[in-house]
Amino acid sequence: MPALVLLGAQWGDEGKGKATDLLGGSVDYVVRYQGGNNAGHTVVVGDQKYALHLLPSGILSPTCVPVIGNGVVVDPSVLLSELSGLNERGVDTSKLLISGNAHIITPYNVTVDKVTERFLGKRKIGTTGRGIGPTYADKINRVGIRVQDLYDESILTQKVEASLGAKNQMLTKLYNRRAIATEQVVEELLGYAEKLAPYVADTVLVLNQALEENKVVLFEGGQGTLLDIDHGTYPFVTSSNPTAGGACTGSGVGPTKISRVIGILKAYTTRVGAGPFPTELLDEDGDALRRIGGERGVTTGRDRRCGWFDAVIARYATRVNGLTDFFLTKLDVLTGWEQIPVCVAYEIDGKRVEELPYSQTDFHHAKPIYETLPGWSEDITKAKSFSDLPKNAQNYVKALEEMSGAPISAIGVGPGRDETIEINSFL
Repeated sequence: MPALVLLGAQWGDEGKGKATDLLGGSVDYVVRYQGGNNAGHTVVVGDQKYALHLLPSGILSPTCVPVIGNGVVVDPSVLLSELSGLNERGVDTSKLLISGNAHIITPYNVTVDKVTERFLGKRKIGTTGRGIGPTYADKINRVGIRVQDLYDESILTQKVEASLGAKNQMLTKLYNRRAIATEQVVEELLGYAEKLAPYVADTVLVLNQALEENKVVLFEGGQGTLLDIDHGTYPFVTSSNPTAGGACTGSGVGPTKISRVIGILKAYTTRVGAGPFPTELLDEDGDALRRIGGERGVTTGRDRRCGWFDAVIARYATRVNGLTDFFLTKLDVLTGWEQIPVCVAYEIDGKRVEELPYSQTDFHHAKPIYETLPGWSEDITKAKSFSDLPKNAQNYVKALEEMSGAPISAIGVGPGRDETIEINSFL
């Protein structure tokens, strides 16, 4: 049975939660493999809407085991709050597994994140201020705190003390902030140990054994391809690898076990935070996309920047991730436009460029070259098959598929769980 990767093919917020939840009833495990509570998924089940920040979307499926892999950074207070909120709404969260090797977002990581971002001024990245970047920095600098450290007070104290040595110097002498006491941090972190203990596991072993037993495992990325630390629009990126390769390092499952890579692609384009965005609309069309699409960040609460579909980015995502399929979301949002522009290439210094430029400078100066496709006015939210769509909507999907380089196997025509057209089965 397959191991599948499902990830964002743009700058995130493409609707991964809906896609993961749609597959959740057909898979045995759903694994979050990177990021932290800086990502958000909105899942609509019936008349219920769920906003998930750290938990895998598969937690809403009663038949699925949700897993937080070793590549995720975990804020214990956020995680426990999210679990409590779901339990109060009748969702069974008892199957959740958390890797003992996942790193902990400490209070001082959050402090460092907020302070350093503020001092960047005009050069700020647009971080969520939740301690994600500093936690990954601690991980790379080998002074990070892991989930398993919560169960050895001596090791935990030594690691916190070592990490705070340099950070307190920076906070007091550079940023004029108070030093953070080791004892206070250790006490807070130890307070989470008993509550998290039922969920902590050797998830690398669990997942590999599941695949050996022909179970279906779905790997869910947070953020999107263009926010990848290595392959995104650096430095306006996240601190981990949402791309397909991150599924392997963030879970401990080898690449030979992955059989399908599905990219989630919005029918237009959005991004949150700073950074270049060639097709961004600063006019009435942009406002309309934002309003109709409900484009507000699930985690940040910030309005998303909106623009027309960018085929250059889609082709790049196909190449970097080795995509086998696309799940096209929010096609219904485009209903009502007489003409819909699609970016097919860029103009950079007077030259036509059809692939994403590797140079940060070139990308900052990229101007979109548009082709215009006929729109449609018919309501498509009740469509159950591709043939139910208006002819112009069908042609729009076919054009995006041809431009993007991978088949569109599913289409979202509304926010609900059942408002999806499945063209080719993912399983």
